[in-house]
Amino acid sequence: MTMKFPNSPLALLILSILSSLSVSWATSEPVPINGFLECLPKQFHSGRPIFEAVYTPQNTSFRSVLMARIKNRRFSSPATPKPLAIVAAKQESHVQATIVCAKQHGLQIRIRSGGHDYEGLSYVSHVPFVVLDMFHFQSVDVNVKDESAWVESGATLGETYYKIAEKTKVHGFPAGVCPTVGAGGHFSGGGYGNMMRKYGLSIDNIVDAKLVDANGRILDRKSMGEDIFWALRGGGGASFGVILSWKLKLVRVPEKVTVFNVTKTLEQGVTDVLYKWQFVAPVLPKDLFLRARPEIENNTEGKKIAEVSFIGQFLGQTHELLPLVNERFPELGLRREDCHEVSWIESVVFWAELPLGTPRSIFLNLKSKPIPFFKAKSDYVKKPIPKKVIEYMFKAMLEIGNIWMEWNPHGGRMSEISASATPSPHRAGNLYMIQYYTSWFQDEGIEATNRYIHLTRKLHEKMTPFVSRNPREAFQNYRDLDIGANLYNQSNLLTARVYGSKYFEGNFKRLVRVKTMVDPHNFFKHEQSIPPI
Repeated sequence: MTMKFPNSPLALLILSILSSLSVSWATSEPVPINGFLECLPKQFHSGRPIFEAVYTPQNTSFRSVLMARIKNRRFSSPATPKPLAIVAAKQESHVQATIVCAKQHGLQIRIRSGGHDYEGLSYVSHVPFVVLDMFHFQSVDVNVKDESAWVESGATLGETYYKIAEKTKVHGFPAGVCPTVGAGGHFSGGGYGNMMRKYGLSIDNIVDAKLVDANGRILDRKSMGEDIFWALRGGGGASFGVILSWKLKLVRVPEKVTVFNVTKTLEQGVTDVLYKWQFVAPVLPKDLFLRARPEIENNTEGKKIAEVSFIGQFLGQTHELLPLVNERFPELGLRREDCHEVSWIESVVFWAELPLGTPRSIFLNLKSKPIPFFKAKSDYVKKPIPKKVIEYMFKAMLEIGNIWMEWNPHGGRMSEISASATPSPHRAGNLYMIQYYTSWFQDEGIEATNRYIHLTRKLHEKMTPFVSRNPREAFQNYRDLDIGANLYNQSNLLTARVYGSKYFEGNFKRLVRVKTMVDPHNFFKHEQSIPPI
């Protein structure tokens, strides 16, 4: 078969890309990527040519673009399945074309914003696939007058916070503390942070969104309808379409907030302090968020020790904070010298574990830390964990070595929002949420991976009697395939109900109904997506 192309620069470039692929044009069953690449420039002609955004394995930049937003080295090995192409979309029509062409040519797409998906689902699949990378969609448009901001999906939280602080000193937004996380996945998964006890989750403060559906249509809240808009805010956007941008409702913050970090070791009686924390942190005033972070560190002699960092943020000043904490939680021993009064954007620097005084402009070009191998899990706690269990927990952590946990208190605004207001149901009745995070850098290979994952699962299993049950709840932003997954490109509703009940509880049924309405043929899917009926 002879194929003819018009003699134009765009057509010649597409032909060059296709010719570089190690496939035969004469086969009766052409590799799907050929048709996909031919299809792209025929769709949605406007603005910048789409070939500028396409990378195939034959491009010299393919590997660097793929690796740039991989945040878990478990999914960067030579054996990890790679996409047939990456479309680093630069405008809305590129997103539309990618969806339409992938659908026509039987390719799956994986949608990536920041690349922090804990199980790599935004850039790994075991069927022929392309990655739709949203990192060029990084605009943040702040409107102080109506206290809102439109944030594109590829913008990082750090960039979002910087742009807000650039316009106002008395507004912020309740979201995560890791500045390199992409807005697209963070908000669609729920989004929690150090102001959730005051203002709820990120999704509780989102008032509009722009979505490209499976037919390539661009929809906003009005045109998509309230059911789809509800599903996007915590139901995982990648099940329903490609989210282009979110409209945030900014929240008020004081010109000065107070942050602190008090660390105590086992030798200093931290078991008793952590036990007491469970009774105090969830019932403190809404303006105070006090995280407990059990972790394993090396002391000056190189010996592993267990300690807990109590990291806090108070939407007020030190003279108000000290009497409050010392009355409610004297075991912490908070002192004035532990406290730092800073602007809200400077508190973002503090939570990012950067030295206070670091210019906030660092969030516009933040250098990535060394990328670890890691495995993470999550739990919700409804009754205080006994001291003996905390003692066991520390022993298990010392055995693992490279592990930390985060205990994030609920209460406050989190207890006032209905479990069905958004897909994320983990509201009243939860004292706190736990994240387990085991990481390793030097121990490469499957044996090391298996060992660390086994030990993490063992600790998680031992905690079973002391956390939520029927179902054992989990937080979707901390993706965990252990809790259930549709593997091998399956979309079994019974399997989905297993992980769906843990992430969404009773809201899973409504998510399935929305999925059936917006994507009945299940184009947008991954191992933990919402299937249609």
